[in-house]
Amino acid sequence: MLIMDIFKPIQFISDLATYQLFHIAPHSYWGDAISFFIYDTIKIGLLLIVINYVMACTRYYFPMEKVRDLLLKRRWFGLDYLFAALLGVVTPFCSCSSIPLFIGFIGAGIPLGVTFAFLISSPLVNESSLYLFPALFGMKVTIIYNMVGIAIAIVGGLLIQKLAMEKYIKPELLKFKSKRQVEQENGGEALSLPNLLKYFWDDGMNITKNVFPYVVLGVSMGALIHGFVPASLVEKYLSARAWWTIPLATLLGAPLYANSVSVIPIMEALVQKGVPLGTALSFMTAIVTVSIPESLILKKVMRWQLLAAFFAITIIGIMIMGSIFNWLF
Repeated sequence: MLIMDIFKPIQFISDLATYQLFHIAPHSYWGDAISFFIYDTIKIGLLLIVINYVMACTRYYFPMEKVRDLLLKRRWFGLDYLFAALLGVVTPFCSCSSIPLFIGFIGAGIPLGVTFAFLISSPLVNESSLYLFPALFGMKVTIIYNMVGIAIAIVGGLLIQKLAMEKYIKPELLKFKSKRQVEQENGGEALSLPNLLKYFWDDGMNITKNVFPYVVLGVSMGALIHGFVPASLVEKYLSARAWWTIPLATLLGAPLYANSVSVIPIMEALVQKGVPLGTALSFMTAIVTVSIPESLILKKVMRWQLLAAFFAITIIGIMIMGSIFNWLF
């Protein structure tokens, strides 16, 4: 809960602008959409700036080439993927908000599969599933959900790495300079503190400026979906206890965009109205893990072949999770 409090001032600003400045009625379609757009645009924009700046500092001082070579050449028996998945659990990000850190990992030279383990787990298994699930669905469901979610992230990352798809990452994200390289370009001398701070800022902002227009476009679509697509639209299609409901729930949820905090109550309502637990979970996890806004942002940093592989692996994993829960419960 403490981590989520960091974003409360942004929510206050978005609500103030929407309901006081623009005089839009609270809880209306347009009100929800515009408040959502302002909130997510500010939040993801700030995350981009901060994370890219931190990663610029990291690339400068930390021997990323050695770390990358170590992870690529040594067998860690999946521990590096487990660590990346667990990092995703403790970060309070939705699918779009996790992309800045994903970009930072790629730019730092971390293996592609490890970064994808984080990208999958960050929205899929997070603090919301840890502190909301026990009260709503019980500890047994919570434990199984988190274990299966982490397993999906690890297996997804391993598959992406096995497919050797690094060539489909946009080349500009793979270019990073170490401290030694920067000093060589400066005539062999260390940068002064003001120049060093400026270098970090420019390095981070280069990626931020390239990605941010796609953030705005993606969040715009997400805001319209968030404000104008009611949960009742899918409720009647998911109540049937047939084999096709899990694929349908996943495909219905995949284009939508919301964070887990806002989706879990919808999932609870669906379960109370007779939708099987696994089907409701498939719908929820598809919303928070894959979405049209996320694909628009990711398309800026990777080619369609890698994007298609990521979505295919994640969607299949979500369907497997839903099937497990419908079988168990």
